[in-house]
Amino acid sequence: MNLVGTVQNFVLLLLGVGSLALTGFAAFDAMRHKAALFPAVGRLTKPAWLGILIAAFLISIVSFLSVSTLGLLNVIGVVAAGVYLADIRPKIKQISGGGRSSGSYGPY
Repeated sequence: MNLVGTVQNFVLLLLGVGSLALTGFAAFDAMRHKAALFPAVGRLTKPAWLGILIAAFLISIVSFLSVSTLGLLNVIGVVAAGVYLADIRPKIKQISGGGRSSGSYGPY
């Protein structure tokens, strides 16, 4: 039995599922917010982000179903989803009031 090959395939499966979940969540989150909020944070418009994130999600689906889980396009899609989730999403939540209120002793 080839233990290294089995472990490698399991790790690639986990990375593929993680990529699929990350890009899918980012695309779904971008669909939920109003289009007027995207230019208000000083970034790209909602259609531009939706195009980027949906393309990343579709590439992630195709690469998950094929053999090459760690393709270059898949990595670029994960980076795009990461940029959206780390930079755009918090600013949109802050503007729209989606964040939790916080008092002097923590959130309430």
